[in-house]
Amino acid sequence: MKHANAKSRFITCFTILGCIGVALLSSGVMADSGVPDNYDNLGKKIFNAQRATPEIYLTADSGGRNLASYYSLRQYPGSPPRIPHPVDLTFSGNETDCLSCHQKGGFSQEFGKFVPVTPHPENTLCYQCHTQVQTEELFVNSNWQSIQPPRLGQSFLSSSPPPAPHSLQLRENCIACHTGPSAVEEIRVNHAGRGDCRQCHAVVVRTATVQVFKRP
Repeated sequence: MKHANAKSRFITCFTILGCIGVALLSSGVMADSGVPDNYDNLGKKIFNAQRATPEIYLTADSGGRNLASYYSLRQYPGSPPRIPHPVDLTFSGNETDCLSCHQKGGFSQEFGKFVPVTPHPENTLCYQCHTQVQTEELFVNSNWQSIQPPRLGQSFLSSSPPPAPHSLQLRENCIACHTGPSAVEEIRVNHAGRGDCRQCHAVVVRTATVQVFKRP
């Protein structure tokens, strides 16, 4: 009888452990970080990038890059920036050479500046979106006018964390733009050691008037 009870307990424990294992695998939880692969629009990328970036780089002093220079490289806010420097012709045959500088950043002796880090190093077809300016002349007459950049801040309470005023498409990795020596001064964070940015900062891209809640 005792042998049968011990065997029954063993089978029960084995079954429970098996169920837990299946649940973990089905939810996509990774043992290395404890964050699901599909968490919050590829949010796992934030955790991995933050943990892989040295603290000295996250908190390094900004090199004076500001929003004016940031937007001067874009046709409109949110568009891919143009390439503001000459590109070696050999790069055209292997675009991953762009990542030799832009994957981890650092100081460029050639240009005397810190290199901005790409938030999407997995997309290696760089020239599909980023291009060099070959001419300042218009191909055709145009009445193009750029849209206004998103207004910073916008917190509902004076002490609440501001929302992210842009979409997260190709910009899931927050620390690529908001920390490090190449970060834009106006949007540089003072708490780079926190890895879960969207725990406090919600994504708010306003396309409609905000409805004020009124208690019935």
